[in-house]
Amino acid sequence: MKAGIIGGTGKMGRLFTPVFERAGYEVLVSGRSTTLTNTGLAEQCDLVIVSVPIHDTIRVIKEISPVLTKDQVLCDFTSLKTGPVAAMLRSDAQVIGLHPLFGPTVQSLRRQTIIVCPARAEEHIVVSLLDLFSREGAQCTLTTPEHHDRMMAVVQGLTHFVTLCMADSVRRLGIDIESTRAFTSPVYQLELSLVGRLLSQDPSLYADILQENPYVPEVLSVCTSSAENLAGIVATKDTGRFREFFLTNSEHLGAYCDEGMKTTDALIEYMVNR
Repeated sequence: MKAGIIGGTGKMGRLFTPVFERAGYEVLVSGRSTTLTNTGLAEQCDLVIVSVPIHDTIRVIKEISPVLTKDQVLCDFTSLKTGPVAAMLRSDAQVIGLHPLFGPTVQSLRRQTIIVCPARAEEHIVVSLLDLFSREGAQCTLTTPEHHDRMMAVVQGLTHFVTLCMADSVRRLGIDIESTRAFTSPVYQLELSLVGRLLSQDPSLYADILQENPYVPEVLSVCTSSAENLAGIVATKDTGRFREFFLTNSEHLGAYCDEGMKTTDALIEYMVNR
């Protein structure tokens, strides 16, 4: 069995190459620097995975679709699923959308989440792929492309938007990050670490996540409305309204508030004692 990763010379491709090799596949890769073309790879592999930037994914799928047959399996690693899965379904191949919810810097797939969107695939093929990832320690979530994108608008879109806003606010205020170190609380250090982690990566990835997901604008509209509401409460020094705002959200999160406290306590303890 041969598995082919288009974009396999990239970081995510290099992470998954040994995963498929350990499962018994011969792995072929194509990329900008390889002599093997995308189409050449697609013609000879049983399993074809498209692992390229979001804005290139549908173009690459269209490029290789004419050579694919019903006996092959076509997947992608894109952070969006609706558009890429629809494009893959226009081929003759069996189709399973994939989204690894982690970056290529992880040491292994252990306890990492992979979203799986079976769109047109025989059950035994889906099961074998799930088993492959499970043997590596990953946790798989099955869903539809549409539901995936709605969830990602919050899980990724809202999270990255708020993180970028924090970074931009610090810049606009003219705050020198180094000067804040003498005043750093553990929580501020955690938040700043998330900002630094995001800004150390490729801006085009986050542009695609925020701009290409059709459900992100609605989420960001709610976020900005919430920020305006809270800013108004703070400006008027209305303690009653602030308490209501605070407790309403606390009740919505429910038991996760205690879980979040335990998780951050553990992280803070590690940071202090490392």
